[in-house]
Amino acid sequence: MNFSEIFKQSNQLCRISPDGRYLATCVQYRLVVRDVNSLQILHLYTCLDQIVHMEWSSDSLFILCAMYKRGLVQVWSLEQPDWHCKIDEGSIGLVSSRWSPDGRHILNTTEFHLRVTVWSLCTKAVSYIKYPKACQKGIDFSRDGSYMALAERRDCKDYVSVFVCEDWHLLRHFETETQDLAGLEWSPNGCVLAVWDSCLEYKVLLYSLDGRLLSSFSAYEWSLGIKSLAWSPSSQFLAIGSFDEKVRILNHITWKKITEFEHPATIYPALAGLGLMCVSTGPLTLYQTHNEISQPPFQIPVVKPDLDRANPKVGVSSLAFSADGRYLATKNDNMASVVWVWNMQKMSLEAVLEQTAAVRCFQWDPRRPRLALCTGTPRLYLWSPAGSVSVQVPSEGGFQVHALSWHSNGDSLVLIGKEHLCLCYMDTEDKSTDSNIWTK
Repeated sequence: MNFSEIFKQSNQLCRISPDGRYLATCVQYRLVVRDVNSLQILHLYTCLDQIVHMEWSSDSLFILCAMYKRGLVQVWSLEQPDWHCKIDEGSIGLVSSRWSPDGRHILNTTEFHLRVTVWSLCTKAVSYIKYPKACQKGIDFSRDGSYMALAERRDCKDYVSVFVCEDWHLLRHFETETQDLAGLEWSPNGCVLAVWDSCLEYKVLLYSLDGRLLSSFSAYEWSLGIKSLAWSPSSQFLAIGSFDEKVRILNHITWKKITEFEHPATIYPALAGLGLMCVSTGPLTLYQTHNEISQPPFQIPVVKPDLDRANPKVGVSSLAFSADGRYLATKNDNMASVVWVWNMQKMSLEAVLEQTAAVRCFQWDPRRPRLALCTGTPRLYLWSPAGSVSVQVPSEGGFQVHALSWHSNGDSLVLIGKEHLCLCYMDTEDKSTDSNIWTK
């Protein structure tokens, strides 16, 4: 592995363009665009205030910079550096801003979620969508960019509106069977919309594109319910993480539970199976049953949550499928220093990655089954079916990795610290087999 020099950044606003050619970073009120290979500065833009949100358009030709306190959005062009656009929401305020899939419309959500304003960069036309709901994930676009689903709240009831993104006309509008809708998400193939209730009621609803209720799933009652949700890349599985420290897997044919993954404090041989590896760091050690280095049981460190306080640190808060759908990585909040890797073909536990500090971020390589994670220390951790590796990030100031993001080709990573960033370049000479998923 090789590492670049360290650059400044603010608010962890560092994004590689969708086409993989550029790296955009924000430093206070400045936007810096670099060539991702040479890291030479190509463009430098100055905004009217400190940037709190930054986002690339889907075609990598424009960058959106939002300043929520001022109600401002500025848009910059890479093709025409002298061109710029300013959107001022005025006294109505601004709480979020994002691109539409076509990269030519901007969706602004006003304060108190009074409305969503759709601004066109091409025609300068403005459209308004009323009654957006303030919830965890109230807007989602289908993967092909054709449709937008919007959660709404009217007359103390939850609704979903489906819009056609080409001209923003309303395709479907239907009431949902939720008490307090918390989020919605399209399946990757765009055929099913998952809608889930607040944590006070365990309920997941699956709707078709025309608003028909395909199925409803509830695992239990009278206890805190859903904490996270993720679709598999093939849309065949829906993983639901819950406050009861379990992940339930639904299949796409019957929408029934086919298995559930628990996160016990002690892992016994029956749960581990023959392929389990338990990786702990500090220094890195590897216990691998098929190498007969160590045998289960393994003891997992657990922090007892304070259940009397709001948002207790318990339950499965993070779920991520590998790009090929073979693996699912999970994190249970009262076992904050551990990432669990599950084999989706065998429906069994594949690996337990134990760190010396709480895991802050983990993300799969977009091309290969390789997982990167960080813990706020000067180290980068990688796991693949071939094994695990821990790498010190070389820097004089003790650079600590708080977040990370893969390049779309999987050949490099952006490592993000509190006020700095650097790039990590992977040596990937042979990408054809698992044994060459990474080299050090």
